[in-house]
Amino acid sequence: MKELNWAIIGPGTIASEFAAAVHESGGKIYAVGSRNLERAQVFADEHHIEKAYGNYDEMLKDSKIDIVYLSTPHSNHYEYLLKCLENGKHVLCEKAITVSSEQLDPVIRLAKEKNLIVAEAMTIYHMPLYQKLKEVVNAGKIGKLKMVQVSFGSLKPYDVKSRFFNKDLAGGALLDIGTYALSFARFFLSSQPDEILTTVKTFETGVDESSGIILKNTDDQMAVVTLTMRAKLPKRGIVTGDKAYITVDNFPRADKATLTYPDGRTETIEAGDTAKAMAYEFEDMNAAVLGDRREETLHLTSDVVKIMTHVRKQWGIRYPFE
Repeated sequence: MKELNWAIIGPGTIASEFAAAVHESGGKIYAVGSRNLERAQVFADEHHIEKAYGNYDEMLKDSKIDIVYLSTPHSNHYEYLLKCLENGKHVLCEKAITVSSEQLDPVIRLAKEKNLIVAEAMTIYHMPLYQKLKEVVNAGKIGKLKMVQVSFGSLKPYDVKSRFFNKDLAGGALLDIGTYALSFARFFLSSQPDEILTTVKTFETGVDESSGIILKNTDDQMAVVTLTMRAKLPKRGIVTGDKAYITVDNFPRADKATLTYPDGRTETIEAGDTAKAMAYEFEDMNAAVLGDRREETLHLTSDVVKIMTHVRKQWGIRYPFE
């Protein structure tokens, strides 16, 4: 099997976790780029990376790079996604992949034009448990799918200067944690919702603090999503049909779920390992680039971004750079 050379743009905490996962999986990170060469070199030394760049444009001209892992704040993903694709690099991009469909659509077109793969590092699409749960649903064990419920509350410290509440950086619950909840819902819904109802409580900086989102598709399936960044809620997803329901706790990186029947009987469903979440993303992207499997998650990512774009329009929230 050909060894692919990975590069990282944005050497922060999440990139450090990803680099460790790549090495543990036997992969190679060849280069790292930052707008600060010293920061890039420190990261390179820590993770045994051959090349460190203090300029993204210079790094992307390196012909040895096959795939870029993009882990900058999502407010500038669009700019760097286009730069990567224009330089012939496949991209695995952290969530949220872009802040809107107006940004994602041209990225998808350019990737198709250049025959390159773009995927979102959304754990739900890569954890083995979810493939197993989809098989359970498709086998009819929960009956006809009726409803998905998802809650995610992240108690962020009060700080008007934090990136989580910074409108200039596309802060707010929707793009930070809502993307997980909506990805969970869309993964199980058999088609894209065409009805969206929502309400929001904004933070003093103008970003969304708490919200409720109701979705319905033409298959009469519904999803109810509850989000907040100023209170703790369980990261819990429930998929229910007319014969049973599935509960997934800590759903973003889950390796276990419970199937519950109306009479109270339960079954435990297990697959994968929470600790290997980022390794699964790396392995799936490698396989897609090498042609060992098709990349089949971008349409789900696109659907979720469309929902988030529609929701923000209902809220009347726009970021200054849009």
